[in-house]
Amino acid sequence: MLTLTGTAREPSHPRWTDTSPSAGMLEPVDFLVYAEASARLLNEDIDTLPQLRQFLADREWLLPQCVDRDIVALRRFRTELRPVFEAAQDGNTAAAISLLNDLMGRHPIRPRIADWEPEGLHLHVANTSSVSELLIGESLLGLATLVCSVGPNRFGVCAADSCTNVFVDASPNSSRRYCSDRCSSRANVAAFRARRRQEAAVS
Repeated sequence: MLTLTGTAREPSHPRWTDTSPSAGMLEPVDFLVYAEASARLLNEDIDTLPQLRQFLADREWLLPQCVDRDIVALRRFRTELRPVFEAAQDGNTAAAISLLNDLMGRHPIRPRIADWEPEGLHLHVANTSSVSELLIGESLLGLATLVCSVGPNRFGVCAADSCTNVFVDASPNSSRRYCSDRCSSRANVAAFRARRRQEAAVS
């Protein structure tokens, strides 16, 4: 069972370890890292090879493998993935699960059991034939694991009026509404100013 602890946090770059450079195998800290990386995949601009390499800046061993077809595949996948977050945001859990199942059918995941020290036995996504397949597999495995552990209500779309970013809610009480502290602060300031204007109008 995946347990979420702590408070809602700013999206962060996942921490990765290249434990087998020749095979390109990757070790995630946990499946929440995979799920949060799926949100980053939707939120960041990845329309060119330089942008993809920037997205993977902390996984240097993948950079030489990036090619143009990865951009095409990721663009298509991002279009397919966003409705999962939107359905979860709308409270339509059945649709979110169905969409996720459809994606896993179209993009089979290749999980692999590894036994690296000091973590011991753990599951991760095996090296694939392309960077895009690896990122897609990681995203789907992370989201599916999160759904099975705590439900699809942990996915959302930022509540800020001018923002369309998505997020994975890692707060213990599922209270997150914004993609970042920046959007949350802006919304709070706007709400405060609106209340002040309303108070001034009736006084």
